[in-house]
Amino acid sequence: MNNFLSKARELFPYTQSLRRDFHMHPELGFREIRTSGIVAKELEALGIEVTKGVGRTGVVGMLEGGKPGPTLLLRFDMDALPITEQTGAEYASQNQGVMHACGHDGHTAIGLTVARILNEHKNDLAGNIKFCFQPSEEGNNGEEVGGAEMMMRDGVLDSPKVDMCLSLHLWNEKPLGWIEVASGPVMAGAEEFKVKVTGRGGHGAIPEATVDPVVAAANIVTALQSIVARNVAPLETAVISVTMIHGGTAFNVIPQEVMLEGTIRTFDVGVRQKVLKRFEEIVRGVGQAMGCQVEINIKRLTPALINDETVTHKVQETARNVLSESGLNTKGYLTMGAEDMAFMLEKVPGCYFFIGSNNRERNLDYGHHHPKFDFDEEALVRGVALMASAAADILK
Repeated sequence: MNNFLSKARELFPYTQSLRRDFHMHPELGFREIRTSGIVAKELEALGIEVTKGVGRTGVVGMLEGGKPGPTLLLRFDMDALPITEQTGAEYASQNQGVMHACGHDGHTAIGLTVARILNEHKNDLAGNIKFCFQPSEEGNNGEEVGGAEMMMRDGVLDSPKVDMCLSLHLWNEKPLGWIEVASGPVMAGAEEFKVKVTGRGGHGAIPEATVDPVVAAANIVTALQSIVARNVAPLETAVISVTMIHGGTAFNVIPQEVMLEGTIRTFDVGVRQKVLKRFEEIVRGVGQAMGCQVEINIKRLTPALINDETVTHKVQETARNVLSESGLNTKGYLTMGAEDMAFMLEKVPGCYFFIGSNNRERNLDYGHHHPKFDFDEEALVRGVALMASAAADILK
């Protein structure tokens, strides 16, 4: 077993300074020009072979071990969110309306620190490490696909072929000291839906002369809730959330159309198919019953993220050794949040794990995507230690 905890603590000032710099200069997906430039520069300074522009703004660093063996990909996301920061921190965002509200600044800093540690021990590695710094995990940001798929299109899993992969997420839903490394489903698959309900508009005082899409849309929203309540078994899991309703231009005008938008989340393929089938049946059926036409567009965002049992078991063994004092959870922790690392895990066996990062005593317990999101930076040390140690153990 490799234990790089002491080295991670030694390098904490480096990790922290990178994290705070990235936090002060956040960049949205596929616009991580400054961030990816720093990543490339840091990797090149270590003598690691660097390829830029993989998946638009992604960076790949190739570290060859001293002995032959498989290729392990370590993935770290770099993008921020379109949120105005309200933390009041000394390192708060200087880019108005953009904020690292999900911890990707920490992920990128962890990745560069892991690269420093593993580069020092490259002769001990039986295989290669492919450092993958990914853009646009938070969404497509106007592109056809998101960052993981974009990098995969550019061959990040090839030349050399990736045999296994690891990734992590600082997790503010849980306290510092908690770690989750579990096989099987971890994060949900996600769909985005848009439904256009078209009726016949008219005067709000003469509703009988109209076909009201507002009433039809309201009935559709209500009826959709019956899918999870009555079509999905109680021990199975699904979420259908209508998050946007747009329609109308004046208080006394029944509009011609109403738009509904939202998300569907599932873990199981069979549940997903059932939910999508019932979704379309209900939307079309209610729309027709209310005299309206409907147009349905459902876009798959990510599959469910599923950890490989063999790789996950290796990471669990490392976690018990390296962070023995931590609360290691191996029984499974499910979140309906989605993650595009799932696309890579569909192709390559791997493990995606969580590092608890909140600290209520210091008011560092706001949830992800909140304007006041921040985390206890001690979590950076734990993330570095576990990722570096797990990679070295897998390639020993």
